[in-house]
Amino acid sequence: MKRGLAAVLASGAALTGLAAAAPAGATAPATKTPATSTPGTTTPGTDLGGSPVTCTSNRPGLADRLERDIAGALHGHADASALALYDRTTATSCTFRADQAFDSASVVKVTILGALLRQAQEQHRVLTARELSLTSAMITKSDNDATNALWHQLGHTGIQHFLDVAGMRDTVPGPQGRWGRTQITAGDQVKLLRLLTSDNPVLDTNARTYALQLMNRVVPEQRWGTPAGAPTTATVHVKNGWVPLDTHGWRVHSVGVFTGNGHDYGMAVLSHGHATMENGIATVESAARVINRDLNL
Repeated sequence: MKRGLAAVLASGAALTGLAAAAPAGATAPATKTPATSTPGTTTPGTDLGGSPVTCTSNRPGLADRLERDIAGALHGHADASALALYDRTTATSCTFRADQAFDSASVVKVTILGALLRQAQEQHRVLTARELSLTSAMITKSDNDATNALWHQLGHTGIQHFLDVAGMRDTVPGPQGRWGRTQITAGDQVKLLRLLTSDNPVLDTNARTYALQLMNRVVPEQRWGTPAGAPTTATVHVKNGWVPLDTHGWRVHSVGVFTGNGHDYGMAVLSHGHATMENGIATVESAARVINRDLNL
């Protein structure tokens, strides 16, 4: 894959799909020290309906501040949201309902890309011109037809193999080609983001570089969500998902990583139960904004 992807790097959607037939909208992390709050307790105001926001950090005071600010940002929608984040610079980690399952909508497209890159790596080949075109459309424009083609090309076996080697044990591929119904968790999404941003045996340097390049080139109208409040000095890589269903209303998710100029962090914010897409975006961005602010104070 190395020479083919290097050449690509040198040269330079609508609703998230729910089904192929009917689309709709290792380097280990740094050792963490406990938050400054007393072990076994929760910072006042950080328990949301029995599910605490839990953070650890090597930077004094940061864990408590993140716990408090994330809880405030998700207040009123906590029972239908989930979040996970890491920051290697400060050895910070936060989780909130990180093992709660959600319908993936289009954020699964990063997983599909990872599965294709892993398959090509194992087959000792470069991506074909067709695959390069499909992956670009799938990530930068959230194109559902391109996603359908790659999902069927990989098949359940190819997707599951990648989940296994990536350690994404809580992710369950959607049934009968319905990739947008893949069950995901914030915890597994952050595992994937970590793989994309560090040396590891799952995805090589060229695969990671290509994936991040595509996420950095997402079209302007789809660059909402986790980039909210991001520092201008950071290089932003994002993928969002959004779709309305009869149950649990709008699913609105965003995953993003922030690199360059000393930045090395990522987050996944998942949510459902929104009356409108705009309400979902507001919830996701409320959480992302405080995270981006607190990590960069």
